[in-house]
Amino acid sequence: MTQPWLGYQQENGHVGIRNHVVILPIDDISNATCEGVARLISGTLALPHSYGRLQYGEDLALHFHTMIGTGANPNVAAAVVIGIEENWTKRIADGIATTGKPIAAFSIEGYGDLETIRRALWKAKEFVQWASELQREPIDISDLVVSLKCGESDTTTGLGSCPTVGVVVDQLINAGVTVFFGETSKLTDGEHLIAERMATPELHDAFMQTYTDYVSFIEQQDADLLGSQPTQGHIVGGLSMIEEKALGNIEKTGTKPVIGVLKPAEMPQNGPGLYFMDSSSAAAECVSLMAAGGAVMHFFPTGQGNIIGNPIEPVVKISANPNTVRSMSEHIDVNVSGLLSRTIKLPEAGEQLRECLRRTVNGHLTAAEALGHREFVMTKLYPSA
Repeated sequence: MTQPWLGYQQENGHVGIRNHVVILPIDDISNATCEGVARLISGTLALPHSYGRLQYGEDLALHFHTMIGTGANPNVAAAVVIGIEENWTKRIADGIATTGKPIAAFSIEGYGDLETIRRALWKAKEFVQWASELQREPIDISDLVVSLKCGESDTTTGLGSCPTVGVVVDQLINAGVTVFFGETSKLTDGEHLIAERMATPELHDAFMQTYTDYVSFIEQQDADLLGSQPTQGHIVGGLSMIEEKALGNIEKTGTKPVIGVLKPAEMPQNGPGLYFMDSSSAAAECVSLMAAGGAVMHFFPTGQGNIIGNPIEPVVKISANPNTVRSMSEHIDVNVSGLLSRTIKLPEAGEQLRECLRRTVNGHLTAAEALGHREFVMTKLYPSA
């Protein structure tokens, strides 16, 4: 008998696979207050970060989108929002509240840390006890939103782990799942391959404009990216040029048409299918943006061994490097090194990943979750005022 997929149904119709109560700081100077609440109420999760003061324009808009999207993620059952000032705190809390989930907002000015913590503790306790009684229910696989990013790639990534993800992505798209990928700069000299898969001429033009703007900004800095793109880990692993990294990066996206071009942290609106999200190639930033866009599960192919996790979106690591799966076994969820030794074929590797997906959806902790990797990193577009 096929085991069911089980998740948490939310009031707005979205489905989560985790049940977090988050304590969300609006700005960097509210981190200590949020962490104070999380220390005292078991089962809550503080999400400290470094920004939220004196931002403006597009940078501020992205901050709001990321904060609201993080609290709105279906893996979040309830949120306590804390900020230094009332206006921004209320704005973000109100944005999250449109999902129908329980939200409470507290500003520190006029109260101080201790009184704010005291007030927030009562709501946090209430939310945790409420969330503890929520039950997993049968869901359809099409309810899922999955994101993709690779990291610390090497020659085995393009030969094994990225093709494995690509096979499963095609299967998920066929089943009605929403999937998105990004890493804009890591498409360099392979961008035409993605552009050709855009579902409409308008999407083709939107994607190329997004890609061109991103790369033009990098080129304007008159800097040598070697060591950053590709990273030192890529180079050690045999990827000496960004073009080599790009081809593996593209492999994991499968073969389906791309039906949407998303801004950073933007939620898909065109229904199920494959989307591109403009995003940094830095692992923690990219996954945080994708979680803010609504992804509840992340596939992360790695060669040399990246240890990234995320506080609200489970990150599944896939590797085909036999040295990595031996020396860093505690970080690897799916070992597809048999592809290189020819003891398994690509369909079997895909089945391993699908089974890991099913188990993770149903509550099995990923390696990153079990190890406590909760990297939550905001993307900043330019210096603050």
